[in-house]
Amino acid sequence: MEENSFIMKNEDGTETKYDVLFTFQGEENLKNYIVYTDNSKDEEGNVSVYASIYHPEEENPRLEAIETEKEWKVIETILNTIQEELREEENDNK
Repeated sequence: MEENSFIMKNEDGTETKYDVLFTFQGEENLKNYIVYTDNSKDEEGNVSVYASIYHPEEENPRLEAIETEKEWKVIETILNTIQEELREEENDNK
């Protein structure tokens, strides 16, 4: 996996490039998480963002599904904080 992007194949062999937004380690469970995007947008114009558990120590780190609501809440909180900081920075630059 490159530092800032990676390519993943789906079941039919189609490759998609993803840009890494950030990675972090959970404070309680010490799992490593990766948050990434393919830069596609939904119907409302929001950029699609994905998150997974990953194993950075592996030569070809595999992604695993996040299964608990608690884990999703942590990721959601981080994303909301980053989004708010970006909004404030944008407003300061006006």
